[in-house]
Amino acid sequence: MTDETTAGAEGPRAGGPRGWRTAAGTALYGPGGFYRRPEGPAGHFRTSVHASPLFAGAVARLLCRVDEALGRPPVLDFVDMGAGRGELVAGVLAALPAEVAARARGYAVEIAHRPARPDGRITWLSEPPDAVTGLLFANEWLDNVPVDVAEVDSSGVPRLVLVADDGSERLGAPVGGAEADWLARWWPLPAEEGLRAEIGLPRDRAWADAVATVVRGLAVAVDYAHTVDTRPPFGTLTGFREGRETAPVPDGSCDITAHVALDACAAAGASHDLAEPGPGGAQSPEQAARGLPAARLLTQRDALRALEITGARPPLALASTDPAAYVRALAGAGEAAELTAPGGLGDFGWLLQPVGIPDPLA
Repeated sequence: MTDETTAGAEGPRAGGPRGWRTAAGTALYGPGGFYRRPEGPAGHFRTSVHASPLFAGAVARLLCRVDEALGRPPVLDFVDMGAGRGELVAGVLAALPAEVAARARGYAVEIAHRPARPDGRITWLSEPPDAVTGLLFANEWLDNVPVDVAEVDSSGVPRLVLVADDGSERLGAPVGGAEADWLARWWPLPAEEGLRAEIGLPRDRAWADAVATVVRGLAVAVDYAHTVDTRPPFGTLTGFREGRETAPVPDGSCDITAHVALDACAAAGASHDLAEPGPGGAQSPEQAARGLPAARLLTQRDALRALEITGARPPLALASTDPAAYVRALAGAGEAAELTAPGGLGDFGWLLQPVGIPDPLA
């Protein structure tokens, strides 16, 4: 969404290898990039939003809890980060009770082209609003903030992985500076040749910037994730095309994604250490005054259960008294089961950062 998501530690060389961060940024968001295609993300992979309208309904209930914690303000913001074609924000607005919907203001934040016939209730932006009072929701946004990849060489030194348009790779310079510091803290690599890591610093910065826009309310990031105790030894970088996982090739033909180090993002968002500094590089008074409570991580399964999505089957007696209602309830239970399934969407991580209100899911 910002320059941080498309710049790379190793600058691009026309026709030659460059860092994965630069390569993926161009392949996803550049002219003719994957996310600028007319079919949108739904044409290639299935998210919770596409799996069932129950997800939008649960997010609407979360927005209502935020509204109550805020004291029902005259204007209630809902910001959908990485909105795609606006499916989630439209579903949330439609699911709100009339009294809340009358005060709700929906924003779809997306750098790709907006729909040809946008919903008149939704304001489309390329960056989040400067001041949000309500709920900022980032569903599978952070995984598409491009990151560089590091790999340990034969001497035990982590080096940047460079990639060409055809997906072929070679090792570049040793990882240094802030990227090396991030690896040391969040994804330490043993000195074993071939081990890999995705350097999540751009995602930390993107999340900290998003949280900084919330004046009062809640910021939520939902993504497939790992924590420092469960980092995969060879990273998670992959591609998706037409519903199938494929090799990540940065030529614009496929999605390029990687699991998110949500624990690192949580620390960045709560501390704002990575937010833009004030004059002279110092933390601004506004930043210093925003002492935020610790963020919380939980699974989508637990989050949705707290929002009344359980996947429980309807009572069999309903089939006798109201067969149509039983069939509808059974279909809903199946959709809820998909959203909360172990080994699937239910294992996604939810990162909750309250700002000036109690945790609505506590």
